[in-house]
Amino acid sequence: MTPTEEELHSDYKFRINRVFEYIDENLDADLSLNTISEVAFFSPFHFHRIFKFLMGETINEYVIRRRVEKAALDLLHTTLGVTEIALKYGFNDNSTFTRSFKKFYQVSPSEFRKQNPNRFSKIRQLESKNGQVYPDREKYICAIDNLKNWIKMNAQIEVKEVPKMDLVYVSNMGPKTMGAAFERLIRWGTPRGLIHENVKLVTIYHDSYKVTEASKVRMSACIVIDGHVEPEGEVGLTSIDEGKYIVGSYEIGLHEFEKAWTALFIWMNENGYKKADKNPFELYHNDFNEHPEKKAIVDFHIPVE
Repeated sequence: MTPTEEELHSDYKFRINRVFEYIDENLDADLSLNTISEVAFFSPFHFHRIFKFLMGETINEYVIRRRVEKAALDLLHTTLGVTEIALKYGFNDNSTFTRSFKKFYQVSPSEFRKQNPNRFSKIRQLESKNGQVYPDREKYICAIDNLKNWIKMNAQIEVKEVPKMDLVYVSNMGPKTMGAAFERLIRWGTPRGLIHENVKLVTIYHDSYKVTEASKVRMSACIVIDGHVEPEGEVGLTSIDEGKYIVGSYEIGLHEFEKAWTALFIWMNENGYKKADKNPFELYHNDFNEHPEKKAIVDFHIPVE
């Protein structure tokens, strides 16, 4: 029987998910086309075409971007030296690292770190009513103070150990198609008994809007599971390891999610916590469409050391 176009697309997504996981775990290793195509069980020629079609960039472009963006986050959130960061993410020397870094951020890694550490965060992108980005320190500080006051009024924050969660997931690139990813996952999970009154949905962020273009931010739409579930096609299995997290509990509109994340990261910095090398995630407690004010009851999680 010849597979349908939908089945082929689903199989490709499954293989690409394997590639994402492999790259994330081996950023300091050989990530050549030949190596990664073996992970995906494709010929190099076929894999190159499929990846470019699905992702809008070649595998080499994706690997370099991933390495540079992870390095940028280390520059913002750690005290590791530039050379140490370069080697950590597979760059052979500082000059190669600096050249690649400048293509993304127009400054050297050292200059990137020297500048205000929030220069590339969403806080700097807050706009006034006339659409102008806040240009000076006074307004910038005012914006931060407003966010600190807002989170006091709108969030319950605690630092706690979060238990391990097992999940099924669908991978997605960019926020605009996240709703469709959840729809596909729920459609798949419904006949398997995964959608019920107490179901919990999760979004895992594999990239940060601080350093990654929005359309290229990779996210996983997830359902929390209890027991064994057999993955199929684009639906994979993953887990969130137990660990220490800052948990911000909100009841907010969808338009407030960006503000809520930014404010929670400010709270983290203000209270002396350091982000751990894990992915932040959102855990939803309701369907916002059923809320009288269309609000989401959601816990934001930032992993910390």
